Amino acid sequence: MIDFAERRREMVEIQLVARGITDELVLEAMGNVPRERFVPEELAQYAYDDCALPIPAGQTISQPYMVALMTQNLQLRGGERVLEVGTGSGYQAAILSHVAAEVFSIERHPILTERARAVCTALGYGNVRFRVAAAEHAIGWEDAAPFDGIVVTAGAARIPDPLTRQLRDGARLVVPVGTEATQELMVVHRQGQAFERTVGTSCRFVPLIGTDGWPPPRRECVASTG
Repeated sequence: MIDFAERRREMVEIQLVARGITDELVLEAMGNVPRERFVPEELAQYAYDDCALPIPAGQTISQPYMVALMTQNLQLRGGERVLEVGTGSGYQAAILSHVAAEVFSIERHPILTERARAVCTALGYGNVRFRVAAAEHAIGWEDAAPFDGIVVTAGAARIPDPLTRQLRDGARLVVPVGTEATQELMVVHRQGQAFERTVGTSCRFVPLIGTDGWPPPRRECVASTG
């Protein structure tokens, strides 16, 4: 039988701490959320490997290090309201639920939203709200804005303007920006009406689909992940 608690501890020490993740709230969350619950049952043995894994709807659950890095870049201190664009497996939302007071997570695939909601409910993460958002609709969750942090778990061609407008003053947007094949992780820090941009590590996410992202593929198989 796999000792998932031990695998999780090793993941935190080897994949996160050793690679520069220092935020104690993030490390605590990563050490507590059971990643094996968010992957397909047949892949549970690989839940703490240093890689992304496939989930339904042709999507992936992100590499643990990338989840931790994106969360750390939000610079949350607890008590915040955070938006996630791209629910995917629900794992990123679960991590955020440990760090923030309220989490709002949107996804365009109902099957992913339903599964993520079920897993988070079963684990007692009651501060996460889910919404299915069609690709043709404006990106974000405007009626819940402004947010103290926004994380986008899909690659965008550019920084989505609607999301910068949904940031509270002093808040940060973390989003992969680049081509459909590869991106760079960008942090946008709102300071009044000014937006300071910082370019970080190279990464690779599925494309952000919709009016503020890439056009839908001919086959309905790609969406944001978390």
